Amino acid sequence: MGAPTVRWALLLAAATTLWLAQPAAAHAMDTARTTAQAAGTAGTTAQAAGTAPVTRAAGTAGADAVTRASADGRVVFIGVPGLHWNDLDPARTPHLWRLAGQSALGSVSVKTVGTVACPYDGWLTVSAGVRSAVGHGCGLPPEPETRGAGAVVPGFQDLRGLRDGTYAGTLGQAVHAAGQCTAAVGPGAALALADLEGKVDVYAAEPAALADWTRCRVTAVDVDELITPYLSGGGLPAEPEALAPARREEAARAADAKVGETLAKVPAGTDVVLAGIGDHGTMPHLRVAMWKGTQATPGALLGTTSTRRDDIVILPDIAPTVLAAAGIAAPPTVIGVPWHPGAVLTLDEGVAHLRESDLTGTTVRSTTGLFFTGFAILQVSFYVTAYLLLSRRRRPYAVGVAALGVASIPVSTYLVNLLPWVRAGVPAAALVGGVLGIAALIVLAALAGPWRRHPLGPPAVVAGVTAATLVGDLLSGTTLQFNSLMGYTAVVGGRYYGLANIPFALLATAVLMVTAVAADHLVRVGRRTVAVALVSTLGLVAMLLAGWPGVGSDFGGVIAFVPGIAVTAMLVAGRRVSLVKLAGFCVLGGVVVTIIAVLDHTRPVASQTHLGRFVGQVIDGTFLPMIGRKLGAMLNTMLSPNLMPIVIVGLAFLVFALLRPAKVSAGLVPQAFARAPMLRAGLVGALVSGVVGMLVNDSGTAVLSMAVSLAVPLVLYAGLRSPMPEPEPGDPRPDTLEPHGAARTPA
Repeated sequence: MGAPTVRWALLLAAATTLWLAQPAAAHAMDTARTTAQAAGTAGTTAQAAGTAPVTRAAGTAGADAVTRASADGRVVFIGVPGLHWNDLDPARTPHLWRLAGQSALGSVSVKTVGTVACPYDGWLTVSAGVRSAVGHGCGLPPEPETRGAGAVVPGFQDLRGLRDGTYAGTLGQAVHAAGQCTAAVGPGAALALADLEGKVDVYAAEPAALADWTRCRVTAVDVDELITPYLSGGGLPAEPEALAPARREEAARAADAKVGETLAKVPAGTDVVLAGIGDHGTMPHLRVAMWKGTQATPGALLGTTSTRRDDIVILPDIAPTVLAAAGIAAPPTVIGVPWHPGAVLTLDEGVAHLRESDLTGTTVRSTTGLFFTGFAILQVSFYVTAYLLLSRRRRPYAVGVAALGVASIPVSTYLVNLLPWVRAGVPAAALVGGVLGIAALIVLAALAGPWRRHPLGPPAVVAGVTAATLVGDLLSGTTLQFNSLMGYTAVVGGRYYGLANIPFALLATAVLMVTAVAADHLVRVGRRTVAVALVSTLGLVAMLLAGWPGVGSDFGGVIAFVPGIAVTAMLVAGRRVSLVKLAGFCVLGGVVVTIIAVLDHTRPVASQTHLGRFVGQVIDGTFLPMIGRKLGAMLNTMLSPNLMPIVIVGLAFLVFALLRPAKVSAGLVPQAFARAPMLRAGLVGALVSGVVGMLVNDSGTAVLSMAVSLAVPLVLYAGLRSPMPEPEPGDPRPDTLEPHGAARTPA
């Protein structure tokens, strides 16, 4: 293939990217970054309904429930769909504000199965104890049919027949199994407490109509005044219009009045659990969570082991929290865990913190699509520009700086969370500006030290900063990945802790590239065995951190990391890697992650991560639906307009730079490999991990695209610093940027 053909191919890819990365950008990145939400797993004890939850040890759960019971074993759950911490105000919502002052406070991630959780889905999830959804146009639950003092939820068996409604009735059935009755006020409450036949023992349409609040140990109240103004024809429109501030305040006052009416009737000594259990628009939010009770210290932040966050809980946690307050054992299918109080703040501090947490998550979510579109355009533009210049045998200094710059952007999306960008006047602008500023600082550091004199020095700095940042984040609770542009948010709810798929790709690539640089030096001084040991040891440590339960908790990452480490180590050792050996390394990765998952499964249920629960699903034969969803999510990313161009253009540049070095890259890539042979080992290992990761992770293309976006620019920089080969006969003479014929290379 001649140079003109290559040039047109790359330009065509760039044009295609600019055309594709338009209105679909935000939606595409929601798919790529939150494939876990489509698959129903990823770093959280929550899972999408339709996947049978793992069985818990009943004795352990029961003991936990009894120890957390309220003084008289009575609890009232109040569901207020759409309730946001911004709605609370001491003047406008005095009852809610007073309750907040008496309660432990948190935010509830209302993620169910779809992108936005409607109230019906929220109530159904409370009933099921797992993420659930009605699977069609969604609004409020249906009005129950009264039967004597109680009621029956119409169409309840149809709900249980849905793929995402299989476990409806779990909460109410658990209360009945304990010999207790259920009382519900409002349609949503009836759905939440219905047993497997859709029945509740006592039902009232309004709080005033419930005569005896002491009759049943578990009572639920539906406060739908805040969500009702958003409805159209009984359901939420596909794109509901935001209410004017005055109407929103009016709806909040109405909801507050009903909460006040309820609280006035709650007997003394009763636990009160309140949660905003659904969204009302196309933008999800974190909602209000409160718990007033003997186990809940007023002012304490509410957390849960489901999220491993001190201030965030999830919808499936509500059922076990209610049951624990009532002294009732949670059924084995419930995958949430009871809330627990943490650090104590003043009321004003707590509310301000929770409001800021939601603003952070929503800002990241709304900015992600445009950011990835810009990142894709930047990557493609870089490769096209580099090709146009290098094909003319130019080596301008700016190309090397740009190579380091584009490679520094991914890690900067995590480091920016060290800054209080959310408190800026325009948080999104501060977020993106902070990312670019930190990337510039990394480039300056790479080009400023004595290492700049070696072709591999600046690339090693960028890779080292990336690896150190992600390892440090894993060891400190993943506070940098959380609410980051290339990480995850509780607002989206695909993952809450651990190593996400994009950070895995960056970690694997960075570790393999930086160890390859070290190995190159060791091999040069005749210490090849030490070089192999270094690559293997550091790779193994990083792999264990990535996959270890409660640290990285990345199932697919282990499978992909092992063959990348093995291939790099073999190439450093001077061995050839056959397809059979590569397949064997992939199998080895599966064996390693299986061992880790089985070890996790042997821990108490409350301490297990999704790795251990997956073992339980395999044992009881209920894992296939989850595998199907993850496969579907992975295939969807293959069409991502933000990710595939990075893969196609980055790999195309690399391949053609090897096949037609003189025409495409002025021979710099082969020259880089000739000068630093171990660099090839690191690159090949990183690409192996990226390809395998693409196939075994539900983020699919996102994994390979991030590996390419980091590795290829670093190799290109190393090539720019390598001696320029002699021109082929007929090629134009090299253009120089410095006087006296000295081609300038990055300093």
